[in-house]
Amino acid sequence: MDKIRALSSGGSKQMSTNGNGHSNGKDDSNSRAQGGAYAVPMPRADWIVKRKEEAARTGDWNMSQMHFARKGLITEEMAYVAHKEKLSPELVRSEIAKGTMIIPANINHPELEPMAIGVESLCKINANIGNSALSSNVDEELRKLHTAVHFGADTVMDLSTGGDIPMIRDAIIRHSPVPIGTVPIYEALSRVKRVEDLNIDLYLEVIEEQALQGVDYFTIHAGVLVQYIPMVSKRITGIVSRGGAILAQWMTAHHKQNFLYENFDRITKLMAKYDVSYSLGDGLRPGSVADASDEAQFAELKTLGELTRQAWKDDVQVMIEGPGHVPLDKIKEQVDKEVELCDGAPFYVLGPLVTDIAPGYDHITSAIGAAIIGWHGAAMLCYVTPKEHLGLPNEKDVKDGIIAYKIAAHAADIARHRPGARDRDDAISHARYTFDWDKQFALSLDPETARSMHDETLPDDYYKESAFCSMCGPKFCSMNWSSKVDKFNEEVHGLKKPDLTQIVTDQMALRT
Repeated sequence: MDKIRALSSGGSKQMSTNGNGHSNGKDDSNSRAQGGAYAVPMPRADWIVKRKEEAARTGDWNMSQMHFARKGLITEEMAYVAHKEKLSPELVRSEIAKGTMIIPANINHPELEPMAIGVESLCKINANIGNSALSSNVDEELRKLHTAVHFGADTVMDLSTGGDIPMIRDAIIRHSPVPIGTVPIYEALSRVKRVEDLNIDLYLEVIEEQALQGVDYFTIHAGVLVQYIPMVSKRITGIVSRGGAILAQWMTAHHKQNFLYENFDRITKLMAKYDVSYSLGDGLRPGSVADASDEAQFAELKTLGELTRQAWKDDVQVMIEGPGHVPLDKIKEQVDKEVELCDGAPFYVLGPLVTDIAPGYDHITSAIGAAIIGWHGAAMLCYVTPKEHLGLPNEKDVKDGIIAYKIAAHAADIARHRPGARDRDDAISHARYTFDWDKQFALSLDPETARSMHDETLPDDYYKESAFCSMCGPKFCSMNWSSKVDKFNEEVHGLKKPDLTQIVTDQMALRT
């Protein structure tokens, strides 16, 4: 099995993917030693060197994937994504050129394994990690990164708000094969005494430092405008986005327009230089189902569409962030509005939570909404952990959130009829029907948990070959009796069940 390496306390740790996550491939010829103990693969190193040499030759320092796509070029990242997603390279290029797909891939993140976010690709998931001013440290964040990638996070956001933020972020980037996103306003705020002291020069300094480290996408709340602030007065939960609330406070203190909105072109030009993608933040997202689809939310969304088109003029990639807390009957509307107002830029959605009554179980309340919004066309789902609204997630919370969202994204891909999306389901169903317990465990999202639950009551190896589990026992197993009906159908009617052996073999090969 291909491996990716991640640091945890006590040294290096091999991180297998179980077929859910990412691999930097088997070629470790380009790697960088970390502390002399081991090397982190750098699969894009040669591509980036050649690209920088070409930029120096031509004087064109726009390094965005969109820029190359609009010039008719298929980059190595596009070709890689096309192969991985089973799409044509030309389709990937054309989707990026028109803005409906992005490949977040900072030129300073050579450890990255390219991936795509867009409605033509598989539905992706993001995991949030990061410390707070009160809790966590770098080793803990790297363990969370390890867990997130191992169980299948497609991107990870570092939302650290305390401690040595640049050091923690650099450690995460250097050990991450997946794109890393941040919310730069958090670090900017950490450098001043009061919200009112924030300014555009400090902000540009922060994002350039982060871009030089290799951050692949920035959440930037440039759509929260001063004229929208009164619109939240009727809400139950007001402004629940940290970035949105920070900027609202700044605007009300200064009686001025959002400085990110007014300096958007300056930010865009900096991002083009490093190929950092925009994740235009939904600073006015609803924080309760009562507030969903209100005037404030859709006013901001319209502005995000305007900013998207503005960024595209400089060939900078954009995705749009979405809510939040949304009742089931309003979920499709979220996608329809985003496509209409933002010209189909990839929609990156938190949840949505479909009810507000289950603190401690919001990975479930949100995964319900995530599966549905993914089905309707959201390109990436931001996970919610059981700790949502209650505290800083730990490593177990990260795992629980990832599993819930892998289920949601996979269910969306099946509903969207993605080619091959159901192969794993068919393989595990075949293994289940034929009582191949070891394959059933191996093909699951979390093999260790599946095996341990089976072994709670039937731990002996003998039961790995038995035609029953502890739920029904040997006498009441429906599949056991159904297999005898299969024999009757074959002998009497000449009807044979489909042979899924090859699908099982192919799916097992991805996990061995």
